[in-house]
This record gives sequence, structure tokens and C-alpha cells, in this order.
Amino acid sequence: MATSRDLDFSEYFAARVQRFRRVAFALCGDWHAAEDLVQTMFVQLYRRWRRVRPDTVDAYARRILLNLFLAGQRRSGREYVTSFVPDTASLPSRDTSLRLDVERALAGLTPRQRAMVVLRFLEDLPVTEVAALLGVAEGTVKSQTARGVEALRAALPAPTTEES
Repeated sequence: MATSRDLDFSEYFAARVQRFRRVAFALCGDWHAAEDLVQTMFVQLYRRWRRVRPDTVDAYARRILLNLFLAGQRRSGREYVTSFVPDTASLPSRDTSLRLDVERALAGLTPRQRAMVVLRFLEDLPVTEVAALLGVAEGTVKSQTARGVEALRAALPAPTTEES
């Protein structure tokens, strides 16, 4: 029989799984790897669920996800997305093409820069929280985020205006 703590975890999982999948994908650039990261994160979170304070559960889960991503990057080395195999024969739309450009540009960042950019701009976390999550100084977050954004701007095509 499920306990009330189990139900609380189930509710938390249902409410947050999509958000963490999106963050994991932004970190690693691969849906399969992102799914593995999130699954492992929730398993680890469940094991510690009784000790996690409700007011810090999101930060704790984010920390687990980030640690799993960075540990995987150290173990496997650097991976690059080299091609896109479409499910259909149709040409990618402008939005799809831009999304793929962003994914490739993110893949070109170092794992720490990528983590900082994702946490700052996708998760909208303040510099202080990103610094605490990564165990670095706030100045490091600011400088590495700025370098990451600069690298993204250099890697992405210049925006164009569509003529009517």
C-alpha cells in the first residue's frame, strides 16, 4: 500500500517531469540521453525523498540532474551532434531549422558553460543560485555565461527580416 509520502512523490513527479526533461535536453542535446538523465535523477530523488525538505525539493532535484550531466560529460568526453535524420521527407520549417541551429550551437559549448547558460536563461535562475549549484564563484558564472552567450551568437546565423 502506498504511503502519503509516496503519493507526494508521485504528485511531484507528475508536475515536474516535463520541466526536467526540457532542462535535461537543453543540457545534453539528445532526447534519449535527457530521458536517461531525468529517470536517474528521479530514482535518486526518490531514494532520498523522506529527507528532502519540501521548500528545497526543486533545487535538490536540479542539483542531482546537473551533477549527473556533468559527471557523464567527464566520463564520456565531448560529444558533438553531427547530423539530423528527419522522420519525414519534408523540408524543415524555419522554426525547426532555428531550433536545430540552437541545439548545434549549445553542443559547441563546454559542459559547464552549457549548464550555466541553460540554468540562467532556460530555468531563469539568478546568478547566486547557479553559482551555488555548480560550486563556483558568482563572477565565474557571470563571465562563463557571457562567454557562452557570445559563442552562441557567433555560432547562430544572423537574424533576417522576412519580407511580406
